Amino acid sequence: MLQTHPPASATNDRAIVLVGLMGAGKSTVGRRLAARLHLPFVDADTEIEVAAGMSVSDIFERFGEDHFRDGERRVIARLIDGTRKVIATGGGAFVNPETRALILDQALAIWLDAEPQVLAERVRRRDTRPLLRGRDPYVVLAELAAVRNPFYALAPLRVTSYDAPHETTVNAILEAIGR
Repeated sequence: MLQTHPPASATNDRAIVLVGLMGAGKSTVGRRLAARLHLPFVDADTEIEVAAGMSVSDIFERFGEDHFRDGERRVIARLIDGTRKVIATGGGAFVNPETRALILDQALAIWLDAEPQVLAERVRRRDTRPLLRGRDPYVVLAELAAVRNPFYALAPLRVTSYDAPHETTVNAILEAIGR
């Protein structure tokens, strides 16, 4: 679903930054989108892990979420360097006001929106998400959606991520950006 049309110049020379809740497909869709656009792909969480020398889960466990978000903000600022690429962000990145302002000012933000039930089914397959440890994924994701969706809605484009092959979402993004 297309929320608005960005100006043509916004899609031609800026990084494309995918935002949304965990499980929306930001990394998987982002990798495929980058391939279709012949652009580099960068996963911000992977870059954070490389910079910190530990997993996102370990950063959360040892230093807490605030420390992680600060590192995430610095890494995303480094990634948005004026070169075209596709960047997948962590689910909380766009909630941080500084990170959100940077993305909105210097990149094209696309919100991958999905229903909590769809997200919960996807994230049940992996046990690496610190915010889900020991909790019902559907309950957590419904709570996160209530808090975070108003921030994600600030992205100029919104594409729905259905329970469908990832190529469906990639095609919807390409259509939304006029490619």
